[in-house]
Amino acid sequence: MKKKRYIATTIMIALLFVFATFFHLPYYVTMPGTAEPLRPLVEVEGGYKEKGKFMLTTVRMGQANVFSFAFAHISKYNELYRMDEVRQEGENDEEYAHRQLKMMENSKETAIAVAYKKANRSFSYRNKGVYVLYVVDGMPAANVLKSGDQLVAIDGQRIEEADAFIQYVSGKKKGDRVRVTYKRAGKEKTATLTLAPFPKEKNRVGLGVSVMTDRDIVTDPPVRIESDEIGGPSAGLMFALEVYNQLIPEDLTKGYRIAGTGTINIDGEVGPIGGISQKVIAAHKAGADIFFAPNERGAKHSNYKEAVKTAKDIGTKMKIVPVDTFDDAVQFLQKLS
Repeated sequence: MKKKRYIATTIMIALLFVFATFFHLPYYVTMPGTAEPLRPLVEVEGGYKEKGKFMLTTVRMGQANVFSFAFAHISKYNELYRMDEVRQEGENDEEYAHRQLKMMENSKETAIAVAYKKANRSFSYRNKGVYVLYVVDGMPAANVLKSGDQLVAIDGQRIEEADAFIQYVSGKKKGDRVRVTYKRAGKEKTATLTLAPFPKEKNRVGLGVSVMTDRDIVTDPPVRIESDEIGGPSAGLMFALEVYNQLIPEDLTKGYRIAGTGTINIDGEVGPIGGISQKVIAAHKAGADIFFAPNERGAKHSNYKEAVKTAKDIGTKMKIVPVDTFDDAVQFLQKLS
């Protein structure tokens, strides 16, 4: 009898363990990721070599199970986010992943443009179409379009830029009908949709789609950036620094291991990102000497101030440097001994 009870208890514990491991909660958990050298990922044809390293920092993120949910409550630098804090309204996991990868693609193109512009090298753009990033539940496009569809035309007018599509739709009013031509898996289709108010913005009408222009940047000399399955726009600053350093004779690294994070726009302005503390920890563990953090023009709760607080907390000797622009980072590196 005792043996049977023991076996039953063991089976029950095993089933509970499996359930706790594979049952996902409606939360995402994030934790410190890695800091990897950018040189293997970024290569300008005939580019200059460097003695030090620019490093890409990442945050690990996944849907929480029972164990990771519990651990996040006791771990100082593991954080929990509700699903609606991470995903857009009506966005599923596949659409979220697709949006993150598209944001990374856009970030790479912008970083390349900033670097080539700074180095006085030529570049141009080649548009590849306008694509759907995600669709809002309950809106007119919800049962027609999906993430990854290419928008070909609206009311017979060819679409070349996302801004043109947005401007055209924003000029319409509730109840107006538009004919959307789109392409999916190589097949072209057409649907007529009626504009409706957004669920949480009754004064704003639309189709309920987020779109972006997909394009390639053409450079001289050519440049390659391999980002694999890394998503999001937060590597923009570091991509731009690595590309620029390969374009100029002066080695900005000067032998240092330089990590950092921050979005970048075409004007070279550096924007804030999520998970700054976790990226500081990742850079510290990888032995970085310097960490660039978005300064947000000195905002009270800026990424930079949080990074300084985290660096002090973990006792790192890594220097935290505030940057508002790409030029801020370049000028700091130029002054290094």
